[in-house]
Amino acid sequence: VQLQASGGGLVQTGGSLRLSCAASGSIFSINDMGWYRQAPGKQRELVATIGPVGRTSYADSVKGRFIISRDNAKKVVDLQMNSLKPEDTAVYYCNAAIIEGQMYPFGMRPAGYEYDYWGQGTLVTVSS
Repeated sequence: VQLQASGGGLVQTGGSLRLSCAASGSIFSINDMGWYRQAPGKQRELVATIGPVGRTSYADSVKGRFIISRDNAKKVVDLQMNSLKPEDTAVYYCNAAIIEGQMYPFGMRPAGYEYDYWGQGTLVTVSS
């Protein structure tokens, strides 16, 4: 199982970026998906999460500016970031709680317990 993130880059204050993260591999189910970020010299912090049926949660610092969404069929979670500020500069990591699957002639079955998987990180830089 892998998570592949994309969409980071350099943007001016007030601009927008859209991050995307795709899960691949032998996946039975995906529970919560989310985005975290880590700024230089700081701890990784939660940005936003979304449950399997679409319930969302946001850090106070991004409420009203960021929108998280997911496509369960494509196993993708996106983060639309608007009104970006210099303090949003960080490496952004996607996260997903995944149960791997094992394929049998009668279909896929769970192959283990639920684990947290992380994407490789994508850098977002907001210039002032």
